Amino acid sequence: MPGTPLIAGYDAVLSDLDGVVYAGPHAIPGAVEALQRLDGAGVQLAYVTNNASRSSEAVAAHLRELGAPATAETVFGSAQAGAELLAGQVPAGATALVTGSAWLLEQVREQGLVPVASAEEAPDAVIQGFDPGLGWKDLAEAAFAVGRGAVWVATNTDMSIPQARGIAPGNGTLVAAVAAATGRTPLVAGKPEAPLFLTAARHLGAQAPLVVGDRLDTDILGGNNAGYATAMVLTGVDTPQAALAARTQERPAFLLKDLDSLYHPYPETVFEDGMYRCGSATARVLGDTVEISGDSADLNSWRAACAAWWEARPQEDSATAPVLSWTVTAGG
Repeated sequence: MPGTPLIAGYDAVLSDLDGVVYAGPHAIPGAVEALQRLDGAGVQLAYVTNNASRSSEAVAAHLRELGAPATAETVFGSAQAGAELLAGQVPAGATALVTGSAWLLEQVREQGLVPVASAEEAPDAVIQGFDPGLGWKDLAEAAFAVGRGAVWVATNTDMSIPQARGIAPGNGTLVAAVAAATGRTPLVAGKPEAPLFLTAARHLGAQAPLVVGDRLDTDILGGNNAGYATAMVLTGVDTPQAALAARTQERPAFLLKDLDSLYHPYPETVFEDGMYRCGSATARVLGDTVEISGDSADLNSWRAACAAWWEARPQEDSATAPVLSWTVTAGG
């Protein structure tokens, strides 16, 4: 295909996992092959995940089983990002109450901090991450220390986690319990906050990374918060309709069918004759309606619609869906 591929403008890809690389136990078709091609294109690869309980090597081993290129050094979780964020808030050698997994404890130690087991030891800081073995006593110790003024970092604030039996409380619910008890709010390392993405880019030495994810409220919002370009792939949770309605901070720079689309030129959207054109599709806004001339199965129709609606509504603090009026074009 003629033209410059989208990926040529970036020196790294910061990729989400579930919904981008795999869905359930299986790799998403074409995803592994697309990731394997990055090295030949001179583009670095890192994986970013909010999981704070699994080690980087455990995540990398799973990815390698699927055929994806991965090492422990290319997997960045919220435990590592949280420990690095914490280390930037307290002096070297400071004490930290670790409420979380053994992996989080190891990450805190690697930052030159001294883990303690109780609020009675007057820790300088508290770091909170998920572990299924956490109980009331652990949260109480965290609350005692936070209530006394300790620096407080949460690895992530995911309110739920999927389990085989259903949806279970995530780290966000545990953090919320301590927040409710203390009236304080933690610094957060994981998605949708910036530190996780900044940590990954810093370790890679990347100057122009592209964040790729399937969720607007975590991947895209987090990448935007970090100041990086963002691409939403349609292989996971969110849809073109969701992107169109997204609030300003959750709007992706690119809408992609899948990871293979990184190797194709991204179609330009231009404003002409009072409407936005992308490929053969056009869109314009009239009041609360987006009039689209194109096929709803053609991603260019949604790209044109997004350009038109976002220009008309440049600052939206909540999701706002327009009315859609379609005119299907021949061959569209």
